[in-house]
Amino acid sequence: MKNVLMTAMVALAFVAAPSLNAQDFKVDKSPMDQAAFPTSYKEANKDIKVTYSRPQLKGRELSKLAPEGKVWRLGANEAVEVTLYKDMKLGTTPVKAGTYTMYAMPNGNEWTVILSSDLNVWGSYFYKPENDVARITVPVTMEDESIEYFGMEFTPEDKGAHLHMAWGNARVEVPFYN
Repeated sequence: MKNVLMTAMVALAFVAAPSLNAQDFKVDKSPMDQAAFPTSYKEANKDIKVTYSRPQLKGRELSKLAPEGKVWRLGANEAVEVTLYKDMKLGTTPVKAGTYTMYAMPNGNEWTVILSSDLNVWGSYFYKPENDVARITVPVTMEDESIEYFGMEFTPEDKGAHLHMAWGNARVEVPFYN
């Protein structure tokens, strides 16, 4: 008798519960992703981690989404956050361990990449140059192959790692050193 009563209660709970249809479930069109160094999942002690959203071109031009001379959030939604788990250098500029927002400013054949002390920032709408921690200007290369989704990944380099960013035909490499 207890089993029948329990089964009836569970069935009633499922009937009474609001249903969530697949078409009602909202999925972010620019999903969050992250890249870390060292890149192996077997290595728990990371030096650096980048959390960002991956927008798509969808037939749009990168130059319209990230206009020259304007600060860009490097992706979609929230600005990119970079966590340094130890003191490092962005190029030659020392940066203390901690979490920072990362922006870029496209300028022709180069981008200025910026680490800022601002956190929990949506887009680049609230960017404040006075909160810059470090800046580096890096070259942009243009490739024949276009990449639909914005992406980031690290490669090991002597005494550090380079953060590679790619979207459309543009490729950028940002050096972080120990």
